[in-house]
Amino acid sequence: MAENLGTTNLLLGIMAAVSVLEALLLIGIGIGGFMMYRRVMQLVTDLEARQIAPLREKADAILADVKSITARVSQQTERVDHAISGTIERVDDTAARVRAGVHDRVSQAAGVVRGVRAVLMSLLHRESHA
Repeated sequence: MAENLGTTNLLLGIMAAVSVLEALLLIGIGIGGFMMYRRVMQLVTDLEARQIAPLREKADAILADVKSITARVSQQTERVDHAISGTIERVDDTAARVRAGVHDRVSQAAGVVRGVRAVLMSLLHRESHA
C-alpha cells in the first residue's frame, strides 16, 4: 500500500506542477494581452494624431468656407430680390401712369371727334331742312 501511496503522491505532484505551469502560462498570456492592448492603443492614438486630426482640420476649414459662401449667396440673393421687387413696382407704376395718360388723351380725342361729328351732323341736318 505504501507503494500505491508513492505512485499517487508522484501523480499528485506532477498534476500540481502542471497546474502551476498552467497558472504561469495564463498569467503570461494575460500580461502579453495587456501589453498588446497598450501597443495597439498607442498605435491608434498616433494614427489619429498623424492622419485623422489634419483631415478633420481640413474638413472644418472647408465647412467654414461653405458656411461663409452660403451666407454671402443668401445676402446677394436677398439684394437681387429687393432690386427686382423695386423694379417691378416701378414698372407697374409707370405702366399705370402711361395707361392713365393714354386713356385721358384717347378720351379727349374721342370727345373732340364726337364734337366734330355732332357739328357736322348738325350742319348736314340743317342743310337738308333748308
